[in-house]
Amino acid sequence: MRFATLLQLLAGAGLAHASPALEKKAQVEKRDIQVTYKDCDVITPKVFIISMFSPEADIWYTNAHTKGSIGDLLAHNVTVPGFSPLFPQAHCLKDGSVCQLTTGESEINAASTITALVHSPLFNLKSTYFLIGGIAGINPKYGTLADVAFSKYAIQVALQYEFDAREIPSNYTTGYVPQGAYAPNQYPGSIYGTEVFEVSETLRDIAASFASSAKLNDSAAAIAYRAHYTDNGVSIYKAATKAPGIIKCDTATSDVYFSGALLGEAFENTTTLFTNGSGIYCMTAQEDNATLEAMIRAAKDKLLDFARIIIMRTASDFDRPYPGLSVLDNLFYSDQGGFLPAIQNIYLAGTPVVQGILKGWDSKFKNGVTPKNYIGDIFGTLGGTPDFGPGNVFGGASAKRDVEEVQDRRSMYKRKGMLGAEIARRANGAVSEE
Repeated sequence: MRFATLLQLLAGAGLAHASPALEKKAQVEKRDIQVTYKDCDVITPKVFIISMFSPEADIWYTNAHTKGSIGDLLAHNVTVPGFSPLFPQAHCLKDGSVCQLTTGESEINAASTITALVHSPLFNLKSTYFLIGGIAGINPKYGTLADVAFSKYAIQVALQYEFDAREIPSNYTTGYVPQGAYAPNQYPGSIYGTEVFEVSETLRDIAASFASSAKLNDSAAAIAYRAHYTDNGVSIYKAATKAPGIIKCDTATSDVYFSGALLGEAFENTTTLFTNGSGIYCMTAQEDNATLEAMIRAAKDKLLDFARIIIMRTASDFDRPYPGLSVLDNLFYSDQGGFLPAIQNIYLAGTPVVQGILKGWDSKFKNGVTPKNYIGDIFGTLGGTPDFGPGNVFGGASAKRDVEEVQDRRSMYKRKGMLGAEIARRANGAVSEE
């Protein structure tokens, strides 16, 4: 990008397409490539909808004037430096009570956009609820096409060592090995801190209850495709044959779009391993852990409340084929029929969630919903003790020693990262403070 073009982009950092009154108040001074805001209206949304690409965003815009909608999100458009070049604006209702943005797809885009949002002086997000609303792949063991899933955990399943499938050691069940480990079923010896995030289970359940009032969309193609998952009497796929509904299970984050039973099962195991057995992998998407890492850093600085995050994903396609179908056909050629109803169900299920928060603002949501579970990352960045992490990896110790050693190892990860893992490895698994 040319320097002059960059200056022009930054100079447009005020309110775009706002009312004349707002435009007059929004003054921007240029100092080299820095932007100083003066007398700007600061927007304090009650709900912020996070979309990842155009179809997920457009469904909110195209339904702006339908009966029962939340209103016109294009009424007030705000250009924010650091947003995706493809999606440079946040969009809000006229009163600013609800806003929406599009991050761009993949982890890098999500992290970059959310970081720009939380540090923008144009927004006060300290009391804002965030609805991450996008489509995802679905594990047929736990759900079906067009399902709406609300998650407590997001797991970065691709943060591992990987062997090419043609070179997997003969005694390995998969080519994926947790970093710092020596086999697929060993807990990671190297922790980055983004492996698992846990959001409020209390808020998740409230959101799922709001969404349960929605009449979800479906398609003839999806109905026909689901029926194949009963072939050969494969009972483990019973959930895949049902009509769309509201489910509660967890999301896997991977920039790589994977397909097939073997990879699906590998990441089921990763989810189980990383969450100490409490997570259930049902949805797969590209962005959630990146979004949540940007948010947890902002929450640490009191820029937002991590207890006010809702993860909602709708199922656009199965992550593995039905019995007898090739992985190639499942990924590229089969008409699964889930994409359109999944997009529509973001709006259909998301609208009652947004409206429920707005209607109950003064009585319930303004002061926050206290989570009953731990929220945050493996480091305990926001305080509290994670209910996932290294776990009882040492074996044979007393309960008290287990707790102490787990805390020591978590502290080591936090301070030394990869170096701490190398120290532990060289000491044959013992925790070292060297």
